Amino acid sequence: MSRVGRKPIPVVSGVKVQTSGQQVTISGPKGELAALVHPAIGVAVKDNVINVTRSSDGKQERSLHGLWRALLANMVKGVTEGYVRKLELVGVGYRAEMKGKSLQLMLGFSHSILFQPPNGIKIETPAQTNITVSGIDRQLVGQVAAKIRSFRPPEPYKGKGVKYEGEYIRRKAGKAAAASGAKA
Repeated sequence: MSRVGRKPIPVVSGVKVQTSGQQVTISGPKGELAALVHPAIGVAVKDNVINVTRSSDGKQERSLHGLWRALLANMVKGVTEGYVRKLELVGVGYRAEMKGKSLQLMLGFSHSILFQPPNGIKIETPAQTNITVSGIDRQLVGQVAAKIRSFRPPEPYKGKGVKYEGEYIRRKAGKAAAASGAKA
C-alpha cells in the first residue's frame, strides 16, 4: 500500500465534504473546491475523516492513490487556511503596483506589463518590490506566481529579476574574472 495514500485526511470543523460518484466537493470558510476523481480511486468520508482507496494494485492505481490523497488534503487545507506565494523584485527601477484588479509591473522593459489575475486569486503589493499571491487552490496560486516570475526571471550575473521570497540565486562571475588573468 502507498504510505501517503492510506494516511487518513482529518476534516476540521467548519469543512463539509460531499461525494457523489466521482465528484468530490469540499467547502469551508474560505470557499469551495470541487474535483473529478479518477475512476480507479474511491473516496469515503466517515467520522470527520476522508479515506482514499484504490481498486487494484496495478502500477497506475498505486501512483494515483497517493496523488489523489495529496490533492484532497490540499483542497481541505485550501478551504480552511488558503495558500500564499510571495515574490520579490530585485533591480533598479523594478516595481509593482495594483491598478484596479490588475497588477502593473515595471521590470526594465520599454513598456509596463499589465497582468490580469484569474478568478479566485488575490494579488497584493505590500511594498513596491513585493508581491503576494493568495488563494484557495494550491495549483492555481503556484501557476500564477510562476507566470509573474516568468516575465523577468532572475539572472545569475547581477541577480536582477522577479524571484520567490527566500529563493537562492546562484551567482556567476562576469567578464572581469576572466579578463584579470589575460594580458592585452
